[in-house]
Amino acid sequence: MARMIGAKAFFVAISALFVSSSATFSAPASALSMQTGAITSQPIGHYEFCQQYRSECAAGQRDPGPAKVTEFGWNVVRNINSTINHELTPVTDKELYGKDEHWAYPDTAGDCEDFVLLKRRKLIEHGFSAADLLITVVRKPDGEGHAVLTVRSTDGDYILDNLDGDVKLWTETPYRYLKRQASFHPGRWVSIENGDALMVSSVGK
Repeated sequence: MARMIGAKAFFVAISALFVSSSATFSAPASALSMQTGAITSQPIGHYEFCQQYRSECAAGQRDPGPAKVTEFGWNVVRNINSTINHELTPVTDKELYGKDEHWAYPDTAGDCEDFVLLKRRKLIEHGFSAADLLITVVRKPDGEGHAVLTVRSTDGDYILDNLDGDVKLWTETPYRYLKRQASFHPGRWVSIENGDALMVSSVGK
């Protein structure tokens, strides 16, 4: 009986994060979502990460389409983004590991990819689908590469960024979007076809 009650409580908690009607998942993609293209190269750091955490990059991930996230769910997203941004110290891989590229779950410090990995894991622990939590590679206005976490939803694609305390729609960020994890396979990556087509007018000012 206690196990049944615990399972019911977990279901209620997950239900608070999402509106899970069949109509939600069959709805067309939002115009505020990234348009992904063909399979592209996997970042070397993620490839090496997958060698260590094989179960997190294995095939078999189900993609029912972006979910309708509730206001409670967005509060969870914002809280995790803010908490991790404040708890971790930004440090380059060179300083931390003595190499240019190394993706890992951070303890107290890490590079942008490490922030992303931890946020993704925390959101999965809170009931979000891995198919809606996609590591994304972008280029900053100064030309430097950067990694952010994309949260897919029926309202569009939102960005969790260690350089910004706010969770923003991807078109409201100053980045050029290059590629991201495939929603159908966490070990594969796809190109982003409209990565610089929807930039807001404030970019570059």
